[in-house]
Amino acid sequence: MAIVFLLVFLVIFAIMGTPLAFAIGASSMSFIQSFNPNFMQMLPQRVWGGVFSFVMVAMPLFMLAGELMNTGGITKRIVAFSMYIVRPFHGGLGEVNIIASMIFGGISGSSVADTSALGSILIPSMEKEGYSSKFAAGVTVASSTMGMIIPPSVPMIVYAMASGASIGKLFIAGLVPGVLIGASQLINVNIISIKKGYHPKRTPFDMKDFIHTLLYGLPAILMPIVIVVFVSFGICTASELIIGFFFYKELTIKDVINGLAKTLRSSAAIMIIIGFTTIFTWLLTMANIPSQIAAFFLSLDLPVWGYALIFDLLILLVGAFIDVTPAILLLTPILLPVMESVGISALQFGAMLITGLAIGLVTPPVGMCLNACTKINKMQITEIFKGAFPLVVCNVIILLLISIFPSLTTYLPSLVSY
Repeated sequence: MAIVFLLVFLVIFAIMGTPLAFAIGASSMSFIQSFNPNFMQMLPQRVWGGVFSFVMVAMPLFMLAGELMNTGGITKRIVAFSMYIVRPFHGGLGEVNIIASMIFGGISGSSVADTSALGSILIPSMEKEGYSSKFAAGVTVASSTMGMIIPPSVPMIVYAMASGASIGKLFIAGLVPGVLIGASQLINVNIISIKKGYHPKRTPFDMKDFIHTLLYGLPAILMPIVIVVFVSFGICTASELIIGFFFYKELTIKDVINGLAKTLRSSAAIMIIIGFTTIFTWLLTMANIPSQIAAFFLSLDLPVWGYALIFDLLILLVGAFIDVTPAILLLTPILLPVMESVGISALQFGAMLITGLAIGLVTPPVGMCLNACTKINKMQITEIFKGAFPLVVCNVIILLLISIFPSLTTYLPSLVSY
């Protein structure tokens, strides 16, 4: 009965339009005040305990890297480099969009940042080249889902904090799903472009321009590899700042200050969510809810892949209505013990969780990437989703594959020991 009270109040606050972090906090406080007021004095300690984590130090640094990219000259060089890669294929800027998202995701770790940065450049360019507005927006939001899957990934840092899994190994676990999603989306865009007649403008190959583009774009292209290697072996780097400030020389002190301010606001919002969600999950644990849920699922006596598919469906459902960070913090303490008890490792579950929640970023009604895109092209989120749907199918297929075949996410991390 008590837990029903907690969930009902959460729904009520959410329906009233209360931001989710405060809805979680208000429902938790209402629950404590009604059933055990003595716990109220423990709230500050619980909130602080939730955000006081050494792992979370990495989060604002990766967010800062994404903020500095646009003004540091990296984004436009990624696009220029991607243009040369897709020259022989149909699709043109559609495929450039996907290649650029793969590279961008390897630097910023944020799908929403991917949509905002690349969308502002590529959506108008695609429309000018004859692509439909729906297709241009759809490719942008669908490809941006790789931003939180391909390392580094801010949501993976949050998951590492909640699960205790290694950040370095989580980053490596996200490599294969991210690359598979990118490859499948490229094939899909190529097929659609042939059917719709979207052909890139054929221009003579200029070797001098190609070499210039390659040399100036190489530091940005190598950034994901540098980050993964350095983080996986416990080495920190400020290479994003160095490249933007010293190599491309387009990053000014003012840009750094603005980037720091935006990072402060974004990371503070996430910290508030983490703090209040910590109280909520603590109350669920006190009510023995995770154990009851685990007992229910284990009583079903399903094969491992059966549990994986059920949880995939649950992740997709939650991701459609709840933003990524609170969804990770709510689902991990409840589902991870069940997954581990049936033989699914924390690394595989992390990859499944992040890949599934990434789909929620382009799924109405919440769809943070849809909302970011609508600010760029002023289209309705339902119209953008229709354009993205054929590519989102690729994400769902890859989610099913990594759920059924654990080696896709666990083999590479198993090669790293430190």
